[in-house]
Amino acid sequence: MSTTLTDDERLRRWRLVLGGGEAEGTGRALTGTDAAMDGTLTALYDRKGQGDDRTGRDRSAGLGASAPSVARWLGDIRTYFPSSVVQVMQRDAIDRLGLATLLLEPEMLEAVEPDVHLVGTLLSLGRAMPETTRETARAVVRKVVDELEKRLAGRTRATLTGALDRSARISRPRHRDIDWDRTVRANLRNYLPEHRTVVPERLVGHGRASRGVRKEVVLCVDQSGSMAASVVHAAVFGAVLASMRSLATRLVVFDTSVVDLTDRLDDPVDVLFGTRLGGGTDINRALAHCQSKITRPADTVVVLVSDLYEGGIRDEMLKRVAAMKASGVQFVALLALSDEGAPAYDRDHAAALAALGVPAFACTPDLFPEIMAAALEKRPLPIPDA
Repeated sequence: MSTTLTDDERLRRWRLVLGGGEAEGTGRALTGTDAAMDGTLTALYDRKGQGDDRTGRDRSAGLGASAPSVARWLGDIRTYFPSSVVQVMQRDAIDRLGLATLLLEPEMLEAVEPDVHLVGTLLSLGRAMPETTRETARAVVRKVVDELEKRLAGRTRATLTGALDRSARISRPRHRDIDWDRTVRANLRNYLPEHRTVVPERLVGHGRASRGVRKEVVLCVDQSGSMAASVVHAAVFGAVLASMRSLATRLVVFDTSVVDLTDRLDDPVDVLFGTRLGGGTDINRALAHCQSKITRPADTVVVLVSDLYEGGIRDEMLKRVAAMKASGVQFVALLALSDEGAPAYDRDHAAALAALGVPAFACTPDLFPEIMAAALEKRPLPIPDA
């Protein structure tokens, strides 16, 4: 049902969009809540300030240098705007006004709306974060991680459990292990009308119940600054996969050095605080570490999450990927693991991986379980349209 805007409402909205000033041309003055909303937008987006020809007042710009004034502004935007808009404005404030360092103060962290991008900013502050702030920061990160786990964990476990069960089916089962339903369907072309029966040329068996590990997964995650959202999602997925008994999961993060965080996978918050966002990239070194840990290539899936801007030895990296694939490893290359749009990435390296049979593409968190299920079953990946 469409709603027709009055001329007055239309002018009001344009005035809020245009921000006032001599050239905005709406002739509309703002009062009350509208004026307060305009003030929060002005503080962030009108850096230089402009005279307001309706009120005669100079429009103040910027949030000031003090944490109290910023904390008040953060409270104001949460009053006037929905959560999704608040997160965008917080991100813009950090980028445009250099407010990252103010997040080192506990009262600031208590005022912000937690989201994946804020977690990335906190992680990038790393060792600069004082102890007085660290516990508050962990609480912020914990809230975001818990929300992501609630959204993603159940579907991921259900999808991958189904994939593991299917991949465990056996083609030469004992009599008691035959899946008669699937066996009949698999042999319908061998139906003999005169005998009214199906000749089972191929038997399909149930996967034998097993408490042992069926597949191994290695998540190799680029922790350079541009990959912050991907690191957050990879930590959550790593913890979910590690909770599945039939999977042995390893998590490796890298820049120019390599850190194996597998022993922290019981808590994704610990994983995230073990990362160090920023720095260069050496994919070859990271893959060398991962390759050295593979003991069952035919039952292993390696997921490289990186924008592929390689600072190491390019040819060695490609040779290593080719060697892993030749040994039976299922190799997946994700340019991003986030809800962002198309990422910036090294197109030459992506093309070189594609030539090896490893297409590189961006993946949303909601699609990741399907990608992993396909890799575990060794079937074509459901690659999203570019």
